[in-house]
Amino acid sequence: MPQADRAVLESEQYKTTQGRRLHLYAQGEEIPLVPQGVWQVCRGLVQLSTYCQNGEEVWLGWVEPSAFFGRWFSLLKSYQAIALSDVHLMWFSQEEISTSGHLSQLVLPQMVRRIGHTEALLAISGQRRVEDRLQQLLLLMKREIGHPVTEGTRIRVRLTHQNLANAVGTTRVTITRLLGKLKSEGAITFDGDRHIILRHDSFTSVSDW
Repeated sequence: MPQADRAVLESEQYKTTQGRRLHLYAQGEEIPLVPQGVWQVCRGLVQLSTYCQNGEEVWLGWVEPSAFFGRWFSLLKSYQAIALSDVHLMWFSQEEISTSGHLSQLVLPQMVRRIGHTEALLAISGQRRVEDRLQQLLLLMKREIGHPVTEGTRIRVRLTHQNLANAVGTTRVTITRLLGKLKSEGAITFDGDRHIILRHDSFTSVSDW
């Protein structure tokens, strides 16, 4: 997200937080979802996913600070939210958003952004080769939740191999092998907290949407 846009959202968010309780969830915790309202992320990142009939988890994307998420926004019967990091959330009821023009104006651009994420993930899932899907996902994360460091761009959350496997529709073993290959090729590295760092000019031959 452009820094100017993020600053506007954070300013608008502050106007709505006065006197409102923050809900804290630790990394890995499931966040309860009910149809009568939505959460807004104040700090951290949240993973959204669903489950197929065979029990396999499918990654639907992530939610960044200032963005809203909840069952109210989804048609899926199986819908789950997990804290990718320690997160601070605020709760807004459906009635509040429906009757407040201010809140509605905050929600709309975030929903448009979520649609953009969904389209990008759909395009990634259409890639035939697992390696291509993984590289496209890493490029998307580099653009959306990357932070510049000396070596390149650091993904701001620590992702497990299972997280990445669910995101690109493969097995954890395959992701472990592909990450090892990318590291040996010098395309990625890891910091001391096991965050992925994409080296400068990684995947230059891969189109980035």
